Amino acid sequence: MHDQQASLLERGAAHRPLAERARPLSLEGFFGQQHLLGPDAPLRRMLDGGALHSMVLWGPPGTGKTTLARMLARHARARFVTLSAVLSGVKDIRDAVGVAQQERAGGRQTVLFVDEAHRFNKAQQDAFLPHVEDGTVVFVGATTENPAFELNNALLSRVRVYVLKSLTSEDLGRLLDAVMQDTDSFAGLSVTIADDARDVLLAAADGDARRLLLQLEIAADLAPALADRRVITRDTLDSVLQTSLRRFDKGGDAFYDQISALHKSIRGSDPDAALYWLCRMLDGGCDPNYVARRLLRITSEDVGNADPRALSIVLDAWEAYRRLGSPEGELALAHVAVYLACVPKSNAVYTAFNAAMQKARDSGSLEVPQHLRNAPTALAAQLGYGQGYRYAHDEQDGFAAGERYLPEALGDAQFYVPLPRGLEEKIALRMQELRERNLSAREGQEQ
Repeated sequence: MHDQQASLLERGAAHRPLAERARPLSLEGFFGQQHLLGPDAPLRRMLDGGALHSMVLWGPPGTGKTTLARMLARHARARFVTLSAVLSGVKDIRDAVGVAQQERAGGRQTVLFVDEAHRFNKAQQDAFLPHVEDGTVVFVGATTENPAFELNNALLSRVRVYVLKSLTSEDLGRLLDAVMQDTDSFAGLSVTIADDARDVLLAAADGDARRLLLQLEIAADLAPALADRRVITRDTLDSVLQTSLRRFDKGGDAFYDQISALHKSIRGSDPDAALYWLCRMLDGGCDPNYVARRLLRITSEDVGNADPRALSIVLDAWEAYRRLGSPEGELALAHVAVYLACVPKSNAVYTAFNAAMQKARDSGSLEVPQHLRNAPTALAAQLGYGQGYRYAHDEQDGFAAGERYLPEALGDAQFYVPLPRGLEEKIALRMQELRERNLSAREGQEQ
């Protein structure tokens, strides 16, 4: 019976994913995150000091959040209890806290690891507060989302946030070498990888250790046997890496960071960067219609009247995409992204709109001046609506010099200030001329 149980345990271990079997137990086998674990780095100082504190580990998938939490508990000889925010509720939290209270009574700490912590709602997050506060548990939350947006302020005030970074190619290469040298990684099989396949595998992992190990495991299963070993070739990897796996979460930080990078590249007149971020988003699965909407917004905000044609060009490109679809229509979006990056820029309309909106909100319900009101009825005419209005087309040069169009309380408020760029340079000269004529006419009226 004992031999049978041992056999079952061995079989179960063999069927665990490679990423789980290769999980390191000590810092020596942990690759990456040197800004946290290197000499004199914050987490290394904490470990060397022997005192754990509650924390949130924030970073992309496959950067070692779970592994790091396990190692912290092991290093401190604390009990490790794990909860998944996807599967657990308040009852599970209470049960875990009960276990931690028993451990505490025996003089042992408990590390309560909460995976996908951002998925807990407010009530569930609040359930941790008293137990984190009094030290019953050392709370370690893992999240791929920005904690400032996804976690309660009350919980955040009781933990420290550590940011994990995507692994570099060097980090992934060291991990790959360590796994390949471990004879237990592939259930005793001898597996090697060709140099050109190795480079492709590291690039495809995109900074994600879990993805690297998953793809390696699949490739090892598919690799042809040569003598007493299996060799992972470029052809083997081509059958594994059939789709793009770039990091793009369609709604989280990566989404907004990349659209921000696209916007700022266009604003900064860098067509190459604009193209790169556009392609990153499209390659990651972003809806091209969303990209088109953002390009339209960028046009009004950052190009404005410096090149009024840009608005029509973007609309034409959006319509072209709608007619062609993907992938053919995506070239039209690339066309306008490059165009917007290259043309003169002006945020004068954007600035004027914000200023006018603020004034409208702050100044209350100012009445429309009498002379600007229509008089569609006899009563309106009797009340003086429209009296004294000057029809601009009947004036010299089509301009009623000295006429006022703002409420009297606002005086000569000026919101739109054209910049000396593109067409706005000419607009600025025209506006300056008209303002001077207004000033001269009003001085004459006062005399």
